[in-house]
Amino acid sequence: MASHFIVECLDCGYGTPYFPTSVSCPRCGSGWREALYDYPSLALTMPLQLPGRPFDVWRYKELLPVRDHNPDLTLGEGGTPLLRASNLGNMLKCTNLFVKDERQNPTNSFKDRQAAVTIAALLESGINEMVIASSGNIALAYAAHGARAGIKVWAFLSSRVPADKFREISMYGAKVIKVSGGYEQARHYATEFAKQRNLFLDQASQTVPSVEAMKTIAFEIAEQLTACMGAPVPRAKNKPAAPWRAPNWYIQAVSVGLGPIGVLKGFSELRLMELVEHAPGMGMIQPEGCAPMAQAFSQGIDTVDPILSPTSSIESLITIDPGRAYSLLRNRMDHESGGVFETVTDKETYKAISLMHRLEGISLEPAAGVAFAGLIKLCNKGIIKDKDIVVVNCTGKTTIPDRGIRYIYEKKDSGPLPAPVLQDGLVAQLMKVDFSDSRRVLIAHADEVTRNLLKRYAQYHGITDIIETDHYARAVQVAMTEAPDLIFLDFLSPEINAYMVLDTVFAKNNTFSIPVIAITTDEISEGEKAILREHIDLMTNRAGTFKTSDANDFRSFLE
Repeated sequence: MASHFIVECLDCGYGTPYFPTSVSCPRCGSGWREALYDYPSLALTMPLQLPGRPFDVWRYKELLPVRDHNPDLTLGEGGTPLLRASNLGNMLKCTNLFVKDERQNPTNSFKDRQAAVTIAALLESGINEMVIASSGNIALAYAAHGARAGIKVWAFLSSRVPADKFREISMYGAKVIKVSGGYEQARHYATEFAKQRNLFLDQASQTVPSVEAMKTIAFEIAEQLTACMGAPVPRAKNKPAAPWRAPNWYIQAVSVGLGPIGVLKGFSELRLMELVEHAPGMGMIQPEGCAPMAQAFSQGIDTVDPILSPTSSIESLITIDPGRAYSLLRNRMDHESGGVFETVTDKETYKAISLMHRLEGISLEPAAGVAFAGLIKLCNKGIIKDKDIVVVNCTGKTTIPDRGIRYIYEKKDSGPLPAPVLQDGLVAQLMKVDFSDSRRVLIAHADEVTRNLLKRYAQYHGITDIIETDHYARAVQVAMTEAPDLIFLDFLSPEINAYMVLDTVFAKNNTFSIPVIAITTDEISEGEKAILREHIDLMTNRAGTFKTSDANDFRSFLE
């Protein structure tokens, strides 16, 4: 049974009991709240209860916003190794360098912590359906944990999510809608869908269980460092040392800021309970091509300017506007531990990935590569000192983009990494669609030009059975009776009423697994047309892949 806790508004300070369905402060309406616990009591009781408990997220259940967790539903989330990176540490002259290996979570990323705790809180409150916007990993984690708990997950994915991740998320039974836009657009349509259906929406740093879940990384690090290096030496003769050890630096790549906000809160709570002496300095790393937090930090301002045209290929870290999460993280760093925001190039990221492969035998997702590239930069700048204890969060393991693989193995030591070809939008979405399992395609779109583009592209990929409609009733009828293998669905036009189509399609056993591509833009730029022509040329040149006549027809359509 969890200890007593309340949620307190970060704006007006009003405290209330916690229920997942209450997403804002009843006094002032703010959506920014955090869980608070009886820290003096827990300081006395919790350490005595830890021996013999499993080393996982639920080891620290008294400090999580779940009153009665069901241990039978765990997938083994948390309890990941803390690895000493001796070879990289020697190269950087940083002898106390450790890797928190979050790849070992059930779906291979630290997002399993967030999904496990949030799903448990929903289950406890009787909620059996939820909505998430994602660039990949978090949707996969929620899909897996939702499947185990019997909670239906609606996942709105950005256009940058690759086809294999799309399929993997769908395999868990999640209802997946891929949006022809970036994370912000996916979040927008997820929010609208959740409002229309009155469903729980995970809002990242504003969702209490999600932030609380990330604290467990801090708790585990403190225990693991103490086991590895021993308890800290007392700083003053008349005061005993804290029983657990905290690092001097915690390094992580950051997009919306949820993970670092939770980790810093975890170390702050350990300090409040006098289990550690201090919280670590936070090294927050962003890709140079999309670094709204780092830019605001360098300018000394509390609000971010959105990055309207991101250029980084590190797709999981592309967040145009993290909003208030930045000011919350920065202010807590200033108050608690200090730290820096730093940027790294994509080239530096892929070099860091290569180093970790060769020096430590650790394969990284590109986002984790950003963290290690930032570590190298902070060490070279002298910000991290030789004797500092440093922990880097290896957030996950996923497929490295082809461009990054080419960069690593062709060993291009000079010159920039090739500029990313695909940005968000309709063309980016089309080029990520996997038609290999599709024979019949439904195109439900109000705009004739867009329908023709989608039709031509599907035909170009060998699809001959294509059904078109510009009306909601016809779209539903076709979905129910014709059993399409793929649906392109207009999310902009009231004539289509996309949310009602989704409701109908996903409610039937014989249609709930149909992949849906949400079309959220009617325009393609001249630049996108040029990329599409180039793609057609490339695919046509592959012997026997496509008919030259079909390719020529498509090129003519684009003129």
